[in-house]
Amino acid sequence: MQSRRLIEVVGCHAEGEIGDVIVGGVLPPAGATMMERMIAMERDHDDIRRFLICEPRGSVARHVNLIVPAIDPDCAAGVIVMEPTEYVPMSGSNTICVATVLLETGMVPMHEPITRFKLDMPGGVIEVTAECREGRCRSITFRNAPAFAMRLDGPLEVEGHGTIPIDIAYGGMIFGIVDAKALGFSIAPDEARDLAILGEAIRKAARAQFDIAHPEFDNVRGVSIVQFAMPFEGSGKVTRNTCIVAPGRSDRSPTGTGTSARMAVLHARGQMGVGDTLIHSSIIGSTFTGKILAEDRTGPRTTITPQITGRAWITGRHSYMLDPEDPWPEGYAVADTWGATPTLKQ
Repeated sequence: MQSRRLIEVVGCHAEGEIGDVIVGGVLPPAGATMMERMIAMERDHDDIRRFLICEPRGSVARHVNLIVPAIDPDCAAGVIVMEPTEYVPMSGSNTICVATVLLETGMVPMHEPITRFKLDMPGGVIEVTAECREGRCRSITFRNAPAFAMRLDGPLEVEGHGTIPIDIAYGGMIFGIVDAKALGFSIAPDEARDLAILGEAIRKAARAQFDIAHPEFDNVRGVSIVQFAMPFEGSGKVTRNTCIVAPGRSDRSPTGTGTSARMAVLHARGQMGVGDTLIHSSIIGSTFTGKILAEDRTGPRTTITPQITGRAWITGRHSYMLDPEDPWPEGYAVADTWGATPTLKQ
């Protein structure tokens, strides 16, 4: 068979959310920093993301991670996260997938019972601690980049729903967090369609009404994901949530960056402190455990250092090819399966 492209991918999911890892066939993009590399990937090589995430090779439920050489010499590898509609500075579930794949394929040497290494990501250096046993990666714990609340109880006008209070926080992406119970949801699987539709309406409204940007990364601006959060049950207790990934579907995992953002909001409200934990449950019942490791009140804003623990499992190995006569070399997106917002971009 003839092929104009051959990309090798290791399939993986973290607590239900697909985060496949490219291990061959794609060269690293240009850039002096990981953020510059992410921007270059989106600007110059977005055909790779479309090829793997769009149908007929992928789906809206898939994320793909590109392993590149690290820029920081202390890091084992660099990572660029590609999602259905965007490139993001950081993703918790994808970090857990990447770390698991690096260890279980031997790209990073595994040491039992604990392996420690760092990942160079656009949002910052991520410290990874892996629990390893019998040649398997049993869990991944990572120290995230600083998270912080950006706005509390912002009045958001949503057509058909009136004014909805929204908290906005950064946990690796910019999240808009709304009260699921107040909106009539319990975060059950049979609510997924309604959650997706409303979540996308809230995201688009928040992007239009709040000009929010990361203080260090001007290209990271506007609410990227909407989190429907059930009331906080207290430190060490399970609290349910779901995050609506554009273009409109529930993250199957509890969302690591979303857990970080939620802890930043709870910290800002005085409901969590250093050492407290948030056990976040997803729409399918999987869990991540978040912990506030430290707080910093010395700068212009209060930040927390989040820690996230979760698990991932390798699902297979795949070789993706492109027939020279394939009329859809970058795939396609159709509204019946793509999500609540039938576009490839935000």
